Amino acid sequence: MPVHMLRTYPNLTYTLLMLLLATSAMLVFRKKGFADGTVRHPNVIYILADDLGYGDLSCLNPQSQIKTPNLDRLAGQGMVFTDAHSGSAVCTPTRYGILTGRYAFRSRLKKGVLGGYSPMLIERERFTVADLMKKAGYRTGVIGKWHLGLDWVKTDPTKTTDPTVYDDWTSTENLSIAKGTTGGPNDLGFDYSYVIPASLDIAPYIYVRNGKPADNAIVDIPGQKEPRGVFWRDGKGSASFRIPGTLDVFGQEARQFIIDAGKNKSKPFFLYLPLSAPHTPWVPSEKYKNTSNAGLYGDFVQHTDAVVGQLMHTLDSLGLADNTLVIFTSDNGADWKPGDKQAFPAHDANYIFKGEKSDIWEGGHHVPFIARWPAGIEKGTQTAQTICLADLMATLAAITGQKLDRNAGQDSFSFASLFRAPDEAKPVRPSIIHHSVEGMFAIRKGKWKFIDGKGSGGWSSKGAPTDPAGQLYDLESDPRETVNLYEKQPELVKELKALLEKQKAQGYTRAL
Repeated sequence: MPVHMLRTYPNLTYTLLMLLLATSAMLVFRKKGFADGTVRHPNVIYILADDLGYGDLSCLNPQSQIKTPNLDRLAGQGMVFTDAHSGSAVCTPTRYGILTGRYAFRSRLKKGVLGGYSPMLIERERFTVADLMKKAGYRTGVIGKWHLGLDWVKTDPTKTTDPTVYDDWTSTENLSIAKGTTGGPNDLGFDYSYVIPASLDIAPYIYVRNGKPADNAIVDIPGQKEPRGVFWRDGKGSASFRIPGTLDVFGQEARQFIIDAGKNKSKPFFLYLPLSAPHTPWVPSEKYKNTSNAGLYGDFVQHTDAVVGQLMHTLDSLGLADNTLVIFTSDNGADWKPGDKQAFPAHDANYIFKGEKSDIWEGGHHVPFIARWPAGIEKGTQTAQTICLADLMATLAAITGQKLDRNAGQDSFSFASLFRAPDEAKPVRPSIIHHSVEGMFAIRKGKWKFIDGKGSGGWSSKGAPTDPAGQLYDLESDPRETVNLYEKQPELVKELKALLEKQKAQGYTRAL
């Protein structure tokens, strides 16, 4: 095709690229013997840990004081991404990006996270990863921590209430939790859902199955504040709900989903599994207490590792492992504070990275990312390519041979090509935007990271009055973000600032 046509019709460029990626993805199936039509596409399980740090996994951090044998095995059987980033440094916005392929700052949520009574954040008309997989013939399910808002049944449907009042985490005005929801995962492409509304320390404490409470006897559940990490707030919940044990409930539900879905050999399944751990409250079962060298947090990580191992065993026992793409990652960095480091000095939950959950610094969003797919990924591989969790949509579109509409996955870039060529030199995404809990922005392009503000933008540091107005780091030579080059590289700062503002304003980063 003549170059002038690509310039005149830029959509053609993207279309051709998507067709090439889809063709390449299908070549994997032919190479591995899936050309007979018995299995069209791989099953997909996307496991999202909650507040797990890069340095917690012993396969990523040899000095980790936590044992993660199942995740280490998963990494050895697949591919490790050493430069993966969550879409935000906190829960809700990252989850929005995973399911929509769109940065959450483009939604109504400009900072912070939702509460358990907040209305749906993902717009009903928004195309999601679950919609994408349904189009490809998949059975879709979500099991775990939702934290993207639910439209609860109103006590008086005629009464109008500003939906933002429910974002304060405590208001139940005009809501009937016992009657369930009128909007949630099942309205966003999921055939099956079994979720808790928010984090395990935010009310209401209730399992919701396909919009209906698993137990509609609602009671007051007292909170707890001590010891460190064993924390949840006062609030409403189901009489039968037990905060300890939630992780195992999700593990069992996930295994049952896999067993049920795996019976249909002609219909693949997609399971989004956002676990509730190791987010506070740190409540490992008795079996895992005092088994790590990083306190209750480390014990809870080991419990999480065991749940993943049980899922992998289920896949093996059903003969589904070979053609199942399993992705394991985390929604942000670990909530590992200076006091935790003081108590357990040998453990670095966020590895060498500066900061913690909530921060614009690397510790807030540089997360572990493992992909295993025996039929499509060579085991024991690794890539240093920069990816974002929002890239799931474009990646699954490539694997399933679909072309994204211009109104879908505006910030999503496929990394499917890396499954075959982990050392590919050309970046799969031209840049990546980072976002902190307080709404501070940063942009990464190549080795350079520009932060548009002082301090961490989160809980670590507000910065000093004498600090420069922004920050610039060379992550290639300074991954710990120790030397701020903001005042020494004014032209580069200007360039990256302009790029950041352009991408924020135009509503997309992927060519449409």
